[in-house]
Amino acid sequence: MGYEVAKALGAEFDVLIVRKLGLPHHPELAMGAIASGGAIDLNRNVIAMSGVTQRDIEGVLAQEYRELTRREALYRGARPAARIEGRTVIVVDDGIATGASMRAALKALRTRKPAKIIVAVPVAPIDTRERLQDVADEFVCVHSPADFQAVGQFYRNFGQTSDDEVRTLLAQFDSTGALR
Repeated sequence: MGYEVAKALGAEFDVLIVRKLGLPHHPELAMGAIASGGAIDLNRNVIAMSGVTQRDIEGVLAQEYRELTRREALYRGARPAARIEGRTVIVVDDGIATGASMRAALKALRTRKPAKIIVAVPVAPIDTRERLQDVADEFVCVHSPADFQAVGQFYRNFGQTSDDEVRTLLAQFDSTGALR
């Protein structure tokens, strides 16, 4: 999604790696998320209601930090992260469900001092704008249905993007993030 938006706008393109922290007994339900740069967002309500222990959290964190580090090295290599200080950043995703991953991403970006952060997604629950208002300056969403269950329900094909696909898309942009 980000690639297509950057290409259409003639904007720079970069990735920010984020990993959902799924519950140990229900990995699809986010108890939080982590992002490149060390940002973490934990949902204390989900953690409390699920009975997850601190040891459980630490185990999931360790596993997801390993995967985040692997992907960061694979996707970025020697390419530096985009310069965002003082600039407007548009953060694009395929949709938002709980908002944990987006919150972690935005927290990571805030530490890099952008002038403005705009979140742009095709689908999200109705209350998402309110859940992100403390970390996003603007929120753009094409569709916020009352019957929202999951992001995947709005796609014909909701398969994972492979590492090779990500690397191919990034290779179309130079080291400054500009389209070649």
